[in-house]
Amino acid sequence: MKLSGSYEFDATPEKVWGILTNPDSLSSCIPGCEKMEALGNDEYAATVTINMGPIRSKFDAKVKMIDLKPYESYGLSIEGNGPSGFVRGESKVKLIENGGKTTVEVESESSSGGLLARVGQRMIESFARTMMDRFFTCLQKSVR
Repeated sequence: MKLSGSYEFDATPEKVWGILTNPDSLSSCIPGCEKMEALGNDEYAATVTINMGPIRSKFDAKVKMIDLKPYESYGLSIEGNGPSGFVRGESKVKLIENGGKTTVEVESESSSGGLLARVGQRMIESFARTMMDRFFTCLQKSVR
């Protein structure tokens, strides 16, 4: 599944970068995130509970930030496993300065298996879009 989005922040790329790379900011904005801890080398362990239609499941995930270009871009590699299946994904995050504001562009590609994959691609895509929008809306508010 491919997913993309563009989000406007009323802050400089430096400030937005600081929020996007801060585990405390991220964990407070990831819907269902119960904990997120640094493992070192830009790698994190997280526990996230999701509610998607009839599925309620807890996932243990590893998130790794790669190809960091401060204030410009980075990549994310995500692997999560839980009783209802697995999720794997990669994202590219790009920050674009725009007259004192910053546009964050996100391109993601992911796959899932197990019960998650059986609930249907359309439901998963809608759920992922909602989660991404909620996450970035929360981050936008935290910049103010």
